[in-house]
Amino acid sequence: MARVTYLSGMANPSLPRVMTLRDVVLFNITAIVGLRHLQTASQFGPASIVLWLIAMVVFFLPSAAAVRELAEIDPRTGGLYRWADRAFGQRHGFLAGWSYWVSNIVYFPALLVSTAAIAAYAGGAGTAGLAESSVFVGVVSLGCLWFAIVTNLVGLRIGRWVPNIGAYGTWLPAAILIGLAIWAFARFGSATPFTGRFLPSHFNFELINFFATITFAFAGLELAPTLGDEIRDPAATLRRGVIISGVAIVAIYIIGSLAILVALPPDQVSVTNGVAQVVAVMAERLGGGGSWLLPLAAIVALLIALGNVGGVAAWLAGSARLPFAAGIDRVLPAAFSRVHPRWQTPYVALLAQGGFATLFVLLGLMGSTVRDAYVALQSATVILYFVPYLYLFGAYLRLRRERTLRTAWMGWAGFCTVALSIALSLIPPAVERPLWFELKVVGGVSGFLIVGWWLGVRGVRQRTASGGGPP
Repeated sequence: MARVTYLSGMANPSLPRVMTLRDVVLFNITAIVGLRHLQTASQFGPASIVLWLIAMVVFFLPSAAAVRELAEIDPRTGGLYRWADRAFGQRHGFLAGWSYWVSNIVYFPALLVSTAAIAAYAGGAGTAGLAESSVFVGVVSLGCLWFAIVTNLVGLRIGRWVPNIGAYGTWLPAAILIGLAIWAFARFGSATPFTGRFLPSHFNFELINFFATITFAFAGLELAPTLGDEIRDPAATLRRGVIISGVAIVAIYIIGSLAILVALPPDQVSVTNGVAQVVAVMAERLGGGGSWLLPLAAIVALLIALGNVGGVAAWLAGSARLPFAAGIDRVLPAAFSRVHPRWQTPYVALLAQGGFATLFVLLGLMGSTVRDAYVALQSATVILYFVPYLYLFGAYLRLRRERTLRTAWMGWAGFCTVALSIALSLIPPAVERPLWFELKVVGGVSGFLIVGWWLGVRGVRQRTASGGGPP
């Protein structure tokens, strides 16, 4: 098995190359596609299709171009952290990696809260109410989180199968939803009229904030490159993986949104369990009482929950490589670069991430309803996650090898879209206590960024004082 050895003044950790093209494609799908975004998009009716297409043009395609280019320039473990370091220096590289790492700690609770709600729905009407129970949500969230951590600790030889299976838990429900929608359309027509309705009827804060969310739904192509030293032929594999998975991701979002609108009018779609709800409604309409189609809703709910667990495992695997790479570079304490002697995984970085994520699951459920906790975590995640994207597109603009009008447009379109999404995410949605919500989001994001900059400056100074050279 081929391994990578880091050349530095410390013990040289090595990670096995086990990820193939299939693994990268499935990894991208499970990490990026969130079927929960379909039910959110459906609230805007047919206009959501136009918004998906705009987000694809101004963000997804530019991010794909940037990731492909930067992964070829530097395919080593750390991905975004190394790209920002190469373009802007170690302090900025660390801040980009730190923001990305922290955003994932905040993202896990948001995704796990959604997973718990879907799991509650899978039990039918008798258990659906558990989705509003903080105890149930906390237990399910922490159980899924630590299952993902343990599978990552034993290495990607085994751990990669959790995101792989999670990808099936993503596209299979989408395929069932689309298949039933085609059948329902053939028999009953569309529940939502489409003629002349592809432009928003009015522009308001809700629509603007939704565009930031829909942009966020397309984010994640940069995650797989953080595992660069564990991918076989990383530059070529990542390049092909971006193309294949990109087509699948766009198809799932756009066709899936159309399927929901064919099944139900926008005002009847549940924001929490919309996909499973729509499948249940179509199964009943198509088969009637006692039909063999009726269990499909529970099956879809379980598959979505499985897909979410795969997503948590993918984000854990990728983001843990950032403090691992910073530990190798001696910007963070060397402990973060430790590799488990048996499993050959960055176990210290994984365990640290698991500990912080556990804390945020618990804190996110205190002092607010489950819904408000989810919305606050999601908004903070968008901001923290998009700060590194400013570095991603900035690094692309600075390092790109082909300097043409097309590559400049890709870079600046992505950069401006990200900046707009950050600004829009600061607008509070309709929650019970908007001021407290705003304080949690803005205060938390600002605090994390200040701490990250301080740690980066401190780490670089200590590295320089100890005589450390470039990584």
